[in-house]
Amino acid sequence: MHSPTLPRPARTGAPSAFPAALWSGVLAGVLLVLVVVEWGPLISFDRAVAHGLHESAVRQPGLTHANRVFSDWVWDPWAMRLLIAVIVVRLWRSRERAVALWTAAVSALGAGLQQALKAVVGRDRPQWPDPVDSAHFASFPSGHAMTATVTFGLILWLLARRDKGPGTRAWLLVVALGAVSVLGVGLTRMYLGVHWASDVLGGWLLGACLVSVAAVTYERRVVSRRG
Repeated sequence: MHSPTLPRPARTGAPSAFPAALWSGVLAGVLLVLVVVEWGPLISFDRAVAHGLHESAVRQPGLTHANRVFSDWVWDPWAMRLLIAVIVVRLWRSRERAVALWTAAVSALGAGLQQALKAVVGRDRPQWPDPVDSAHFASFPSGHAMTATVTFGLILWLLARRDKGPGTRAWLLVVALGAVSVLGVGLTRMYLGVHWASDVLGGWLLGACLVSVAAVTYERRVVSRRG
């Protein structure tokens, strides 16, 4: 008599998420300190990158307009949050309500964290006599960069939970789209002269840290309690 075959649990991705959480958190913390103390080499690097990109933006209005379209519409934080909202609704309708609530909470926490850090750090945005775009509130971290990172990080985590992790077509597709979006939105914000390079890097690191911590926490707290 054959013993019944138990369904294989979804891959959680928690073991690989812990190192990502650790290192992205450490690097984000170091960068935050350097920004707050206005470390000379970092400030010089930021200014050199900003001035070079701004000169290009002023000379090439067509390319600048394309950057504004991608920044303000395609990769806008609200567009990213709308994507998460659609995913949350689908998860809820599929009766995966714990995961749906966790996904929504992480996305909301990301939005709140970036605004809190902006208020606390209070870093000024680049100032230009001939600006090609404008943005409000403080500069560090880049909300666009952080939101895109959180969004695609959450999607990858959800795919891993459905046993569609590294190597699957869905995973590779999201990795490709995510890489283009996360890198692209960071570059657009710098090109438009509304963020320093370290703002964007900070957004990437903080977004990666948040998603990694959320993945580890969910698997160790929520899933382990069910077990």
